[in-house]
Amino acid sequence: MSSVLYDTPGPRAKRRNVLLSIVFTVLLLLLLWWVWQKMDDKNQLEWNLWEPFTTSEAWTTYLLPGLGDTLKAAAISMVIALPLGAVFGIARMSDHAWVRGAAGTVVEFFRAIPVLLLMLFANEFYVRSTDISSEQRPLYAVVTGLVLYNASVLAEVVRAGILSLPRGQTEAAYAVGLRKGQTMTSILLPQAVTAMLPAIVSQLVVIVKDTALGGVMLGFTELLNARSTLAANYANVIPSFIVVGIIYIIVNFLLTSFASWLEQRLRRSKKSTGAVLGEDTEINPAAVGGTFGTGGEGGGPSGFTFNDKPPR
Repeated sequence: MSSVLYDTPGPRAKRRNVLLSIVFTVLLLLLLWWVWQKMDDKNQLEWNLWEPFTTSEAWTTYLLPGLGDTLKAAAISMVIALPLGAVFGIARMSDHAWVRGAAGTVVEFFRAIPVLLLMLFANEFYVRSTDISSEQRPLYAVVTGLVLYNASVLAEVVRAGILSLPRGQTEAAYAVGLRKGQTMTSILLPQAVTAMLPAIVSQLVVIVKDTALGGVMLGFTELLNARSTLAANYANVIPSFIVVGIIYIIVNFLLTSFASWLEQRLRRSKKSTGAVLGEDTEINPAAVGGTFGTGGEGGGPSGFTFNDKPPR
């Protein structure tokens, strides 16, 4: 069966795809073997370098607290950036030129600046203009940079998701007397959420990973910063990088898996539950509250009629 993106491959294309898959698998295995040999030559596979990760001290003292700070900063940024991005995305579609222009300027400005620069600027701002303690300042700077950048990106995601809906949705809402605000909150946004969810989740994964920038540049005690302290104490730089990389993969995999489950659930909940009737389908009159016949009380000469009289 063909799709919009490509035609169904024929026998030759199938054989070619199988051959390419085999070649890719062989090359991948050779690459993994080469990496393994290089690590073995550099004595990076010795048990004493990996043994700390089998003890509770490495996890409770370094990795788990760092992971907790990573998730904390990411969660705060998500909670703030999502509604802020929705507000700016909707504002960019306002009928008022000054609202549309102001929102567009803010979104384009913060989307064009690297998130690391926003973090550094926020940190300097908090140092010179606030009384936030030095222990809490890195968290504030990381969250500020993540919110400003990702809210601007999410604003474009929201705007694109709403514009992707058929125009008839808006026209139908206006036809039944809904105002623009009611149409946006009750009709457009609920439908656009499902379409926007993959892009939103991708941006949330970016938020989780970008917390590492604060650890490298601002001393924020997130997972990557905690890894450096652990590696300095146990002298296992490469193994610590591998373990932390696996932790990031697991966290982001859980996030994307939850989003996929949520997307499927939303799509199922929006599907109609009404049954499609065939030509030979027999309808129970009691189920629809009426009677079928060729005439009689409360009905026409034939077809479907409602019985308005109460039962005796």
